[in-house]
Amino acid sequence: MTLASLSPQAALPSPSTAVWQLGPVPIRAYALCIILGIVLACWVTERRLRQRGVAPGAVLDIAVWAVPAGIIGARIYHVITSPEKYFGAGGDPMKAFAIWEGGLGIWGAVAGGAVGAWIAARQLGIPFSVVADALAPGLPLAQAVGRVGNWFNNELFGGRTTLPWGLEIHRMDPDNPGHALRDDAGQPILEPGLYQPTFLYEALWNLGVVALVLILDRRLKLGRGRAFALYVMGYTVGRFWIELMRTDEANQILGVRLNVWTAALVFLGALIYFVRVRGPREYLIPLGAAATPTPPTTSDLSQVDLSERETAARAAAPEGYRVVSEEQYEAWQDSGVLPPEPATEDDDRPDGGEPLVGAAPGDADDEPADGTAEPRDDRADAAGARPADRDS
Repeated sequence: MTLASLSPQAALPSPSTAVWQLGPVPIRAYALCIILGIVLACWVTERRLRQRGVAPGAVLDIAVWAVPAGIIGARIYHVITSPEKYFGAGGDPMKAFAIWEGGLGIWGAVAGGAVGAWIAARQLGIPFSVVADALAPGLPLAQAVGRVGNWFNNELFGGRTTLPWGLEIHRMDPDNPGHALRDDAGQPILEPGLYQPTFLYEALWNLGVVALVLILDRRLKLGRGRAFALYVMGYTVGRFWIELMRTDEANQILGVRLNVWTAALVFLGALIYFVRVRGPREYLIPLGAAATPTPPTTSDLSQVDLSERETAARAAAPEGYRVVSEEQYEAWQDSGVLPPEPATEDDDRPDGGEPLVGAAPGDADDEPADGTAEPRDDRADAAGARPADRDS
């Protein structure tokens, strides 16, 4: 008889294998889930960036920096907050590099990924707030998919339960990671009873956060990083109560798990930012060779062909971006004319626009140095246009 017979019949099963061999190459379910989550996040982010005027394929330039930085940050946070597993008695410091065995902290992933995305945004001349808002629904979607990897690893579960959706947990083999221990009959051994599937709770909660961000962002037209702050608030609320249900080992402060405190503090920071920061959503008009309007899109989740970056989009990379209002962006899409539109009496620039990013103020026009200028058409000032890379 195995321990599996001690569990009620109604239960959520767990995989007994999380690693498969393809010749000499191990294929790990956890890694596949992380990769799939990254792909989905890039897909959503690309779509949203293009809706705001960014040239096709920019998400790949961002991902090249953000993904490695996010993985490094996630692992560093995990190791710092759980050092005894690697540097304590019986710990193995080299295991700190074994990310395929699990152990990525979302707080470190967001922080590291943000640094990488900021670097990429600076290189592309895109305001960082535009990148963050575009990523806001893609990140929780990636997190939801990543939690499936925890299911394969038989980890991140809660306490015992008698609920019909209680989770079976296998006793994993420490000498053969990714595989459950087996009895004399070759059957995988289960831990006694059922457990709260906290990984599933968080995955479902994250999908709810995706819907929340998409709906409110569409209705309120959030900008200046507020869509990202909304994601952070939504995620941390869920992480707070789910973390309280978990029973895996974790460092504590005043008897409360460290991640509970982290969730509360991060939520307060995001709330303060969301309340204090105001401003319209930012749209970008590419300057230079790529300054050609792209067809407007109608859905945040329609299909995107990222291969365009290797063709015409790559050859016509913009020299920079101009931040404009939604009205100016739509007018540019319709007419192809850079705002402010020509025919103002004092606008003698060939393209009717402002100087490119990095241009000296004195080269922009012939206005007097004391700041006085002829009255300008209201359309020229409605958006508060400015060089994009100075706000990144």
